[in-house]
Amino acid sequence: MKQNMGKTDRVLRTVLAVIVAVLYFSKQMTGLAAIILGILALVFLVTSVLGFCPLYVPLGLSSRKKTDG
Repeated sequence: MKQNMGKTDRVLRTVLAVIVAVLYFSKQMTGLAAIILGILALVFLVTSVLGFCPLYVPLGLSSRKKTDG
């Protein structure tokens, strides 16, 4: 699994996941939207930690620069 996500991409995904979690746990978001966004937030969080997005592979995308560590 070669990393294909840059630092900015990873930070943005993490921030979005935290925002969704805050909205969910503060009961600002409920129902089907909460479930769908919660699953998406989990996916964002996992891909951020791994630095790898499986969707980028078939699309030939990478947000990682050569200098990103």
